[in-house]
Amino acid sequence: MLKTYLFLVGAIICEVCGTMLLPVTQNFTKLIPTIFLSIFYLSAFYLLTFVVDKIPIAIVYGTWSGLGIFTIAILGYIFFKQSLSWQAIIGMFLIVIGVTLVNIYYSKTI
Repeated sequence: MLKTYLFLVGAIICEVCGTMLLPVTQNFTKLIPTIFLSIFYLSAFYLLTFVVDKIPIAIVYGTWSGLGIFTIAILGYIFFKQSLSWQAIIGMFLIVIGVTLVNIYYSKTI
């Protein structure tokens, strides 16, 4: 099961890297960032194929998207100087708490 979650973490990292490259591609007019974006997204989906065999897709997608949103929000603040309201920050932490609860209680039902 640890290997499955490592694949999921790898998929999240690849998805976050690809998403962070979206503004850099300048509407896909910059070739090199666009190529890397494509590689990251394809890698993310490839890694997810190993995960959905072991964990229900609802749990996988909730974890992937929830942690991806949280990470992108933090990196957007750091690299692109984007800001979030305090309500959005609380919402992000609630997403992480929700993802944690879903995964804790899912693993106890196996």
